[in-house]
Amino acid sequence: MRVDLDLVQKYNVPGPRYTSYPPATKFTDALTWPELAERILENNRAERDLSLYFHIPFCETLCWFCGCTTVITLNHSQGQIYLDYLEKEIAQMSTLLNPRRKVVQLHWGGGSPTFLSPDEIRRLGEIIHRHFTFAEDIEAGVEIDPRRLGRDHVVALREVGFNRASLGVQDFDPQVQEAVHRIQPREMTERVIGWVREFGFGSVNLDLIYGLPHQTVESFNHTLDVVLSLLPDRLAVFSYAHVPWVKPAQKILERKILPTPEVKLQLLKTVIERLTENNRYVYIGMDHFARPGDELAVAQGRKQLQRNFQGYSTRAGADIYAFGMSAISQIQEAYWQNEKGLPQYYAALDNGRTPMTRGYLVTEEDKVRRETIMRVMCDLSLDYAAMSQRLRLDFAAYFERELESLAGLEADGLVRRSPGGLEVTEAGRLFIRNVAMCFDNTLAPVSERKHSRTI
Repeated sequence: MRVDLDLVQKYNVPGPRYTSYPPATKFTDALTWPELAERILENNRAERDLSLYFHIPFCETLCWFCGCTTVITLNHSQGQIYLDYLEKEIAQMSTLLNPRRKVVQLHWGGGSPTFLSPDEIRRLGEIIHRHFTFAEDIEAGVEIDPRRLGRDHVVALREVGFNRASLGVQDFDPQVQEAVHRIQPREMTERVIGWVREFGFGSVNLDLIYGLPHQTVESFNHTLDVVLSLLPDRLAVFSYAHVPWVKPAQKILERKILPTPEVKLQLLKTVIERLTENNRYVYIGMDHFARPGDELAVAQGRKQLQRNFQGYSTRAGADIYAFGMSAISQIQEAYWQNEKGLPQYYAALDNGRTPMTRGYLVTEEDKVRRETIMRVMCDLSLDYAAMSQRLRLDFAAYFERELESLAGLEADGLVRRSPGGLEVTEAGRLFIRNVAMCFDNTLAPVSERKHSRTI
C-alpha cells in the first residue's frame, strides 16, 4: 500500500477516533444514576453478551508521552486496596445484570495491570469469575508492561483465563527510550514474548508510537526490523499526540528533538508500506494491523468487526461494562464513565454510591448515525439496501446531504460511490476517520475540536 503525503497533509485535521458515537466529549454530568439504572435493567431484556473491562491505573514510573489515566506510585500495597474497591463495584453492578448473560470478552488495561502481584491477579480473576459466567470461547486480553513482569505473572494471567497479550514497546531505539523515560531493552521484550507463547497465549500484539523525540526514518526502520523478527500477530502503531495542556508531563518532551511534521509523515508512510509489503499484515484501518489469518482480519473480511473503547473487536454486539477509576461503559442505550480520580472513586463506593460521574443517553438518531459510522470504521463500506433494512429507513434519502459531501474524498481516490453503496479504497483506509466524520452531526468547527488529528 502506497501513502500519498500530500493527501495526508490535506486531511490531517482534528477529529474523533469513534470508539463511541457520540464521542466521549459529549458526555455530561447531567445523567443521574436512577436514569442510568433504568437503562441497564432495560438492557438486560435483550440478553446480549457481555464484554468486561477493568482499569488498573497504577504504574511505577511515568512515561512522558503517556496520555492514559494513571496513578504513579512505588507503593504496591495500593494494589490490594484497589482490588477491595473493585470488588465493591463489581458486587454493586452485578445485582443489576441478568446472570444468564455470558461474558464473551474480557480486557484488563491501565496504567499497567501487571503492577499487581501474581496473587493479586489471581484474586481479581476469582472475583470476576464469582460474579459472571464466562463463554467457553472467550477472548481475554491483557495489557503487559515488559519492564514490570516476571514469569509468575504470566502463569497467573493464564490461570485467570487470558489468551491474548498486548505489550507496550513504543520504540526499540535506546536514545528514544531514554528521551521518553521508558527504558526497555529488546531482550526484555523478547523474553516476555517467549513466556507468553510458552504458556499458551494465542495472540501477541505490540504497541508502537511514531512521532517521539529523536525518531528518524532510519531509526524507526530499525525498530520495525526488530518488530518483524518477533512475529507479532497484531500491531497497533499510534501517532504521538502532543497535548501538554491535558498531560503536563509532555512539556518535558518539548525540550527534546521532536520530529518535524514532515518527518512524522514519512514515519507513518514507512510504517504502512513496510507492514503491508508482500501481504505481511492487513491494514485494518487507523492504527491497527493484523496478520492475514488473524481473527481481526478474518472478522473484517466477514463484516463482523466491531469498534469500541478498547479499539477493534471481533465480538460484535456485546455490551461493555467497565470497572475501576475512569472506566467507560457502553451499552446500546447509554454510555457512562467512572470518577477519574482515585480518592473520588473510593469515596463514592465508601458511601454506597455508584462511582459513575458522567455519561450520555443515546437517542434514536444517535443510533442511526452510530451504526453508519461503525460500519464505515469496521467494514470500510456501506451497502445502502442492507443499511436501509437494518435501520428501517431509506438510507440514501436520510443521508443525502452527507453522501454528497463525500465528493471531495471521491475525487482524491479515497472512496468509491455507486447508486447502491459506498466503498473505502485501499488508499482511503488511512483516512477512515475523515470518511466517518461526514456522517457525524455533533462535530464542532475545526478550530474548536478537542480531538487528536485524524492521521
